[in-house]
Amino acid sequence: MTPPAGPSAGLPATGSRERILARIRAAVAAAPEPPVRRAYRTGARMPRETLIELFAERVRDYRAIVHTVPGAEVPGTVAAALARRGVRRLVVPAHLPEAWLERTGGSVERLADDPPLPAAELDRADGVISGCAVAIAETGTIVLDAGPGQGRRALTLVPDYHLCLVRAEQIVPRVPEAIARLDPRRPLTWISGPSATSDIELNRIEGVHGPRTLEVVIITD
Repeated sequence: MTPPAGPSAGLPATGSRERILARIRAAVAAAPEPPVRRAYRTGARMPRETLIELFAERVRDYRAIVHTVPGAEVPGTVAAALARRGVRRLVVPAHLPEAWLERTGGSVERLADDPPLPAAELDRADGVISGCAVAIAETGTIVLDAGPGQGRRALTLVPDYHLCLVRAEQIVPRVPEAIARLDPRRPLTWISGPSATSDIELNRIEGVHGPRTLEVVIITD
């Protein structure tokens, strides 16, 4: 085969590539940056009760356990959930509202992540409790951003059981509204039900990449 002739003949592929890209950069260097239109479809304004019902329905579709309770019933609901699960050692992120755990008494040992708990210790814990940053009604998705009451990402990915509390005002209709509330520079964890995957024969296996059991408490007020 006859080698190509011309100014790039004999140059390695990477050299030709860099020369082409350099010419493109030079050509557009003075060009104005065009505006990017992001006309995302957002949800119509929904009553809070509708958002709560839709979110609860979608979370249940993912085989999560869901409770919808007023704020006054949260401590009792949390204590009952932990007792049913047999939780004795619970990972508790910093700045989680103390009132949420006030009914657990001395039956549950709280594991603080200061200093950071090693992975083996997280794996030996019976579960983790956390809040969230935002929740999406249409998809039944919970988003954590390592904010107060959520802790670092490993806390809610290693233990086999995750009890997550979601305030009604944190529920938005669709993904665009959730994105608008989130800081992309923070470590975001998107949770849609318990961890699950399927093999080539579509056999569902839970708990492979995270908690096998997700329990959600929606606080209505």
